[in-house]
Amino acid sequence: MARSSSGKAEGPGGAGRVVWIQPEAPGKPALGEPCNGCGLCCLAEPCPLGMLVSLKREGACRALQWSDEDRQYRCGMLMHPTRHLGLPRLRPDGLINRLIRRYARRMIAAGIGCDAEIKAAEPAAGTKR
Repeated sequence: MARSSSGKAEGPGGAGRVVWIQPEAPGKPALGEPCNGCGLCCLAEPCPLGMLVSLKREGACRALQWSDEDRQYRCGMLMHPTRHLGLPRLRPDGLINRLIRRYARRMIAAGIGCDAEIKAAEPAAGTKR
């Protein structure tokens, strides 16, 4: 498991929030650019689908997963959705998971591009990691 580092995520309102992110995660793409798995949007707050899965409106989405192999974050609702819905024994390639993944892709606008109006800042020098 990689060490986590913190950075400040600042939304459109200007309020800053510290989020813990994998140091190997790619940098946030510009608005409209393809998603690169930086995870900053999901670490700052869950999307509408993430709110249902996480049962919360603030903080990191519980379905967000770090991939050591790909060195990027992935939405768990696109990987093995039933695992995040309390049904972990269902096959990842089974019909129910395929249907939920299809719905999740629409809900999170997968393939549309980055829509996170968040500015990422590196931790200040001397900040504990």
